[in-house]
Amino acid sequence: MKITINRNQELIEYKIPFKSTTLLKALYHIKSYQDPTLTFSSNCRSGVCGECAVRVNGKEVLACSHKIESGDIVEPLKYHKIQRDLKVDRTKAIDTIKNSTAWLHQHKETTITPQEVKLTEKQSDCILCNSCYSACPVLEINPNFIGPFALTRAYRYTSDPREEEMRSIIDNIQTNGIWDCTLCGECTAVCPQGIDPKMDITMLRSGSTQFGYSDPNFTTMDFGFGGGF
Repeated sequence: MKITINRNQELIEYKIPFKSTTLLKALYHIKSYQDPTLTFSSNCRSGVCGECAVRVNGKEVLACSHKIESGDIVEPLKYHKIQRDLKVDRTKAIDTIKNSTAWLHQHKETTITPQEVKLTEKQSDCILCNSCYSACPVLEINPNFIGPFALTRAYRYTSDPREEEMRSIIDNIQTNGIWDCTLCGECTAVCPQGIDPKMDITMLRSGSTQFGYSDPNFTTMDFGFGGGF
């Protein structure tokens, strides 16, 4: 089979001598036997670390678990500075967690029930692969958008029974945050962990209203009630 790799804006085709294999194994085969200069990221090789995330045919996947098909086009993640070939600098994306201040600010001693653990168990499975960040169309027009995985983490901590000062997190996700999201669900569709950032952002919006916030876009909408007839 053949796959094409976008290497620094140049599409290069490679022949893979396997009927069925993962993309990561194919990349290692190319690097070992065809082109030692091919650069990509990987670590655990078992879908745990998220380092090998790339785009295949326009969709974000983990190279270690994606089964390639002939004709696949492999590209680096979007909205990241490309260091070389499929390897990207994730610093800007990871910094969104700092912008959202998604951690415990003022924690208290409390008993956490199994039901409360269950509420954010899935969100805690995030491996920071950046797939949702790359899939988010909002970043195309607003590069300062906090992004899906940072907002999922914000929801995880605002829902933590140990957090006494959730207002701090809520305040910090209003600008370039929850109201900028279009709720398109692209982030949810590509998450390899089955996390639903779209729902987490919806829940954060609901929580924000309890602190007096509302959708700023709603207040500027023109409903056409004041025009002439």
